[in-house]
Amino acid sequence: MDIEEFRSRGKEMVDYICSYMNNLPNQRVTPNLEPGYLKELLPGEAPIDPESWDDIMRDVDKKIMPGITHWQHPRFHAYFPSGNSYPSILADMLSDAIGCIGFSWAASPACTELETIVMDWFGKAIGLPNEFITSNKGSSGGGVIQTSASECVLISMLAARNQAIQCLKKNLGSSGSEIEDSVFLPKLVGYCSKEAHSCVEKAAKILLVKLRILDPDENGSLDKHALADAIKKDKENGLVPFFVSTILGSTSSCSFDNLEVVGPICKAEPCIWLHVDAAYAGNAFICPELKPYLKGIEYADSFNTNPNKWLLVNFDCSCLWVRCRVKLTSALVVDPLYLQHANSDEAIDYRHWGIPLSRRFRSLKLWFVIRKYGLSGLQKYIRNHIKLAKHFEALVKSDNRFEVVNDVRLGLVCFRLLANDHANQDLLANINASGKLHMIPSMVKSKYIIRFCVNAENANQEDIEHAWRIITEHASEIIQPPNAKKVESTKPPLSRQISKRLAFTRSVSKELYKRSRSRSNLPDGATPILVADSDEEDVEVKSRENCDIVNVFSNSLDDNVFYDDCKKGCQFHPQSPTEIKCSGM
Repeated sequence: MDIEEFRSRGKEMVDYICSYMNNLPNQRVTPNLEPGYLKELLPGEAPIDPESWDDIMRDVDKKIMPGITHWQHPRFHAYFPSGNSYPSILADMLSDAIGCIGFSWAASPACTELETIVMDWFGKAIGLPNEFITSNKGSSGGGVIQTSASECVLISMLAARNQAIQCLKKNLGSSGSEIEDSVFLPKLVGYCSKEAHSCVEKAAKILLVKLRILDPDENGSLDKHALADAIKKDKENGLVPFFVSTILGSTSSCSFDNLEVVGPICKAEPCIWLHVDAAYAGNAFICPELKPYLKGIEYADSFNTNPNKWLLVNFDCSCLWVRCRVKLTSALVVDPLYLQHANSDEAIDYRHWGIPLSRRFRSLKLWFVIRKYGLSGLQKYIRNHIKLAKHFEALVKSDNRFEVVNDVRLGLVCFRLLANDHANQDLLANINASGKLHMIPSMVKSKYIIRFCVNAENANQEDIEHAWRIITEHASEIIQPPNAKKVESTKPPLSRQISKRLAFTRSVSKELYKRSRSRSNLPDGATPILVADSDEEDVEVKSRENCDIVNVFSNSLDDNVFYDDCKKGCQFHPQSPTEIKCSGM
């Protein structure tokens, strides 16, 4: 492709993107496919000869787009927002064209300096302490753009681990310097609540340190008494508390830890690093009325939030600030001769602030978005999402079949049917299978709940009311009025082929299913499961009467997502190793 063809195809691509975005409301939210669909459509070997651009785009339309989950769809209410905006897309185009690898100031001065400036802009808008802002007089900290919140948590824990080890070595005097760092690892222990993101547990596994996952209080916050007791007991057992990860806006329910309570507990310990994970909610603190949720931030050693969640910046763009950059870089500095440059003493080299050496020009899209929308435009966008979430909360509360389970502070509403967990699983599975709406589940206050998050940039009240209509229609199919006459329905066989109507169906063997299940891990409802009999069981199953088959199937899979349907009078008629007829799902 030469520059003239690129000019032509580039314009075509912009038109293609515009058409895609305009037509999203007319598409299913999720694909109606099973795993492995693409393998059947694409060749097993790379092409030897060049192919035409028209052929490539034809395959995009026919083979790739049918397998896309449309995260920008106005009916996509799962997870948290996936940041997206036209200024951000254009910035990424320019960044890709420039193609610099900004591991040091010398590698691309503008790439480094813009990152420092835009991180200071954003940190000031959020309301972070002066120590976190590079340009502030006397500041020892600063901000850096990472790939994801998981990476922010990992390198914060790594810095905390290094700080704790150096502290322990210092306490041993001159002999401490001769001891390998790994000797101290079994003594180190970190803390978080069950509401914390799973990336905290993953980071602890990677760094070979212990992690105490504590029960939250009744508000879903890190319990100060549980934390203080755990720290005390660990110290009595010769362990060294070194890291506490708190949350502002949890993934499960958007709960908030109380930094004003947790902070002093951490600061009373000589080696504890306090990290604040505000991946979603942190963006909202640019709104003055939401800054009270940030109270106690002065105790933090590090703070992260993701503009690629709730600030209209495309992935990847996760922002991390630290109070003392030397504590961070001392855990990560590796300085071979070929990466050194004459200005290293006067400029920041962000390769020392994270795990990767190679770094994209990510600050460009954050800069574009902040400038194009202005803080006022971004505040308007966030306030609209909060207003719509409150409207959805009111709709849920107006229907006595439902309850709201979380404190709706931002754009997330956790709700459920006033019924057992299996009914709520069925509700979510049926809604997601319809392709008209997409949500995911979680556990809040030991209840299986459905998460509804306002995600689309231009979401409006009609979008929310349309979603509620879909939810209530499906709820009516599951919960009938007490005096309503039960209507018997005949449903088609649930086979591997017919299961395609269930979005995101996972097809697994019975043995794998049994090994992977636990009482504490309910089926998520977002991924209906088709459990295939193993080959060894096929002959035996075929020889049994229908009633025996139901007993065998239900006894071996006592918390199967289909088990309730078995109890409701489901009859199994084995047709083949992969086909089962039933009146369930």
